[in-house]
Amino acid sequence: MSAIAPITGKLRKQLFTDLGVSLGLGIAAGYYFWYGIHLPAAKKRDVFYAKLEAQKLEESA
Repeated sequence: MSAIAPITGKLRKQLFTDLGVSLGLGIAAGYYFWYGIHLPAAKKRDVFYAKLEAQKLEESA
């Protein structure tokens, strides 16, 4: 008879929890970066270069 019961399956459960949380947070951070930072910056850049191109066409015409 042992005084402390063996811990079975705890490491596997913790591993699945850690993997699930890390993948979830990683995917959420990726979406935040892409839709919250990258796309607005790319749109701002594209608008700037479109305006610059329009100014160049006006000056040359």
